[in-house]
Formats: sequence, C-alpha cells, structure tokens
Amino acid sequence: MSHIFDWIFSQYDGVSTHIVVLELVSVVFVLLSVWYSKRENILVYPTGIVATGIAAYILLYWGLLGDMLINVYYFIMSVVGWYLWTRKVDETHFIPITTTTQNEKKWSIFIFLGTLVFVTVVYLLADKFNTWTAYVDTFTTGIFFVGMWLMAKKKLENWIYWIVGDIITVPLYWYKGLIFSSLLYAALTIIAIYGYKAWKKSLGKSPQTLLK
Repeated sequence: MSHIFDWIFSQYDGVSTHIVVLELVSVVFVLLSVWYSKRENILVYPTGIVATGIAAYILLYWGLLGDMLINVYYFIMSVVGWYLWTRKVDETHFIPITTTTQNEKKWSIFIFLGTLVFVTVVYLLADKFNTWTAYVDTFTTGIFFVGMWLMAKKKLENWIYWIVGDIITVPLYWYKGLIFSSLLYAALTIIAIYGYKAWKKSLGKSPQTLLK
C-alpha cells in the first residue's frame, strides 16, 4: 500500500505545495457538491461555488483551458441554479425534477456545439492545440456545459451528461498527473449513477424543503 501512495505523490514532484493543498480542498468540496445534488439539497450550489473557484485557478496553472472555462461557467451557473432551485410552484413547494422537453434538447445540442467552437478558438488563440488531451478536453467541456445547464434547470438527464463526461475525464486527468482529481472523477461517476436513480424516483415531485 505504501508503494501506491509513494507513486501517487511522486506525480507531484516539482509542483508547488499550495497547488496540491488547493487540489485536495477542491476535491472535498466537489464531492460535497455532487452529494448534495444527489439529495436535491440546495447546498449543492454554495459548495460548488467554492470548488469551482479553486478548480479554475488550478486548471489555469496546468494549462487545461477547456476545463478552466468549465469551472468559470460552473461558477456562473451555480448562481443561476441557486436562484432557479429556490423558485416555488406554490406557497409550500419548490420546483420539481422534470425531464427535458424537445426544445431543451435542441438547446442542449446548440450549447454543446457552441461550446466546441468556443473552446477550440480559445485553444487556438493560446496556441495549445498541440496534444491529444486538448481535443479530449474540448469534447468533455461541451458535455459538461450541457450537464450544468440541465442541472440548473433541474432536469433528470443532467446526470447522463455527468456520467459520460466523468468517465472520459478519469484517464485524461490521470495522464496529466492530476491523480487526486482523476480519482475524484472516478468517485463522481459512481455518485452520478446513484444521483440519476435518486432523481428518477423523485421525478415530478415538488419538494417542500431544499435542505435534506
């Protein structure tokens, strides 16, 4: 077991201590945020804001521009989602979990394709479209942008996007040497699967509290 830990921490040779500490803090808050999302708990957003703020800084440091933009977008959508989730359908019930409409599916495609174009331009301007990770990063950025938008609107299908994106991100981060983040996304994949099942059971139900 000690050999495994030695190998993991060896991946951080030459990396500033504050980056390693910040990554661990971000990991904790991401786990909390996704766990709260699974429970349909409004705390998903304040914990998510902390996690994404830290993650954006770390990803900028590593040059993963697509993922950095994801977290800036997450930060903004967390504020939007916080507002939308607290809207009420009557005096005692908040908006329920629903499935995507045909119009929202069209918007999902538009957001995905628009994100691909936007992130590609960012990479080209930064002259960083020179590795296979840039292409994968661009693709997962599109997936996660749609997932976050659907989560803010409390749509069941947001979990499908998280699952697909998380699975792809695990080897990407591992390859880049972000071991803790890679393990995090492996855990997030599992939580997302359970999140989908939990939301499916609550489909169409208007909660009376957002603190569960």
